[in-house]
Amino acid sequence: MNDLYNKNQILKKTPLTPQVDQMDIYAPAIAKAAKPGQFIIFRTNEKGERIPLTIADTDPNTGSVTIVFQKIGAGTMALGDLNEGDCLLDFAGPLGVPSELPEAGRVAVIGGGLGCAIAYPQAKALNQRGVSVDLIAGFRTKEIIFWEDRMKNVCENLMITTDDGSYGFNGFVTQALEENIKNGADYALVIAIGPVPMMKAVSALTKQYGIKTIVSMNTIMIDGTGMCGGCRLTVGGQTKFACVDGPDFDGHLVDFDEVIRRNRNYTDNEKAAMRRREEHCRLLAEK
Repeated sequence: MNDLYNKNQILKKTPLTPQVDQMDIYAPAIAKAAKPGQFIIFRTNEKGERIPLTIADTDPNTGSVTIVFQKIGAGTMALGDLNEGDCLLDFAGPLGVPSELPEAGRVAVIGGGLGCAIAYPQAKALNQRGVSVDLIAGFRTKEIIFWEDRMKNVCENLMITTDDGSYGFNGFVTQALEENIKNGADYALVIAIGPVPMMKAVSALTKQYGIKTIVSMNTIMIDGTGMCGGCRLTVGGQTKFACVDGPDFDGHLVDFDEVIRRNRNYTDNEKAAMRRREEHCRLLAEK
């Protein structure tokens, strides 16, 4: 492989939905060392921002690391502009504290939207240990569902939910989870990964039932090194940083309202970055 591929080369690019792409990156050292819950930081070029993305899968045999991303901001759109054979300038990792996963019992792994790709490695690792896994994957609508077959292979029971009822269970992941609990699912642990409001709702539900719950706060990371302070959050009254202390935390101790307020602070910055990107693309088109 070392003779065939360059460092950080895109081995494969797969569109999953109009806004979501999967990329397999040649990074053999990371592929060998990465554990569920950890992330990488990439830059597309010297002027590109540092962006953390959770590792969705690895293949140590081929040296590939799989990332799944939504083309929603200037940085991820720049990543989406690249194609197979192109190389990223930086692809650093694995970073963050690996997920602490049980060796036995029954676990519900819950993913919301893009978070399904991030929940996948947890479900995969648990399944390989012989742990009973119920995987609940939530999407807004049928058209944006991805990795259904892949998720089926790493759990005993896969339940796909859609907000509009266009596929699978009609409703939210919290409704599906509560239905499982009421039907006798004796969960030792619930893992929730997705939008912050979703993780907040899951944690509020499981607290009622006394079920230990872990949430992944990867969605609030910015710099990924603990230096910018953008991923600061309060857990059990103590200040933590998602990128160096997490990204996994006890969902019953996270101050989600504080996180939601802080996330709003970066809206104007992202809009400004998008305007710069659009102007750059316009100038290139005029040449």
